[in-house]
Amino acid sequence: MIRKPELLAPAGSLEKLKIALAYGADAVYIGGRQFGLRAFADNFTLEEIKEAVDFAHNLDKKVYVTMNIFARNDDFFGMEGYIRSLKRIGADAVILSDPGILDLVRETEPDLEVHLSTQANNTNYRSAIFWHSMGVKRIILARELTLEEIHVIRENVPDSLELEAFVHGAMCMSYSGRCTISNYLTGRDANRGECTQPCRWRYYVVEEKRPGEYMPIVGDSKGTYLFNSKDLCMLEHIPLLVKSGLTSLKIEGRMKSSYYVANVVSSYRNELDRYVDDSNGYQFDPKSMEELKKASHRPFTTGFYFGRQEVSTHYEDSGYIREYDFVARHLKNLEDKELILIEQRNFFKKGDHLEIMQPAEEFIEYEVSQMFDEEMNLITTAPHPQQRIYLPFKGILKPWSLFRRKKES
Repeated sequence: MIRKPELLAPAGSLEKLKIALAYGADAVYIGGRQFGLRAFADNFTLEEIKEAVDFAHNLDKKVYVTMNIFARNDDFFGMEGYIRSLKRIGADAVILSDPGILDLVRETEPDLEVHLSTQANNTNYRSAIFWHSMGVKRIILARELTLEEIHVIRENVPDSLELEAFVHGAMCMSYSGRCTISNYLTGRDANRGECTQPCRWRYYVVEEKRPGEYMPIVGDSKGTYLFNSKDLCMLEHIPLLVKSGLTSLKIEGRMKSSYYVANVVSSYRNELDRYVDDSNGYQFDPKSMEELKKASHRPFTTGFYFGRQEVSTHYEDSGYIREYDFVARHLKNLEDKELILIEQRNFFKKGDHLEIMQPAEEFIEYEVSQMFDEEMNLITTAPHPQQRIYLPFKGILKPWSLFRRKKES
């Protein structure tokens, strides 16, 4: 029998957490207001973490909380109380990379499960065994490993040690994300949660004796995005990921939109379930990739999983491929009135052709024939951000259904 890996999704806010779980994630990882590596995400207060944990546990799903900064001395002030709060709230694990933070967690709440962040650069089984002996339950492997190397690690560590790896999302040009460019150029420390992503910026060469004369590194008048990685995508290789022995397949993206989370999670959920349910007859469904590409993304790469045979840097620009806009979220069905209540997220208007995503369902096409404001006045557009609108609809939409519109070419 094939052991189905956990599908682990990012959650930058409570809404994203609920959407990730609705669209098929088994667990989510979130950041609190302190000690995590995504300082610019919405992040969670302790009260919100409790709400998130309670919500997930009611669905028999899990919440992991990041504490993966590389701590300076003053970062430890208040950390002990924060650890106790996470244990009391019922967080399923903390994700960390600093040995000092690990030591404090083991001392303060020895029963709180610990996962070792990819920032710790674990690339071999002996290191994995060492960390396990220190009380680590799960290793989030370095992104630079191949599938073969992951398989060797799995074969040489105890069954009680779980292995997790990123399978989708933004990649960092630096080794497992341990980068100092942001700190050097902007004073914001990537290893303490404040990365400004300077790897996505445009760079030129300046010759020492010709100051002010900027020369593109590659023959392109716009310059070269020298450090700009493509996005990781292993959707087409689910069987190999499962066979490698991974416990958890991780999606990157706590800074991404609710729509992105729903789209990516549902695509991986579909392929993972199809493979585990019928591994002998499994064939990849191209529709899953078509769906996946409807979320904003850079060109895709398989990263290091198959070695270094493919170029993983995108030199042309640092922008995203955006073929669809997320325009609204479903709030409520009014079946007796043949209406639905939605909340606008991007501009749309009467006459637009939309697609409606639903959890565990194929999308349905929808034409906006009429629009009503909350006072039931007819309108043709929704000019106010997050305006609530009634639309005609026969039937019932599932909770957390999302509306998208294809961009005009």
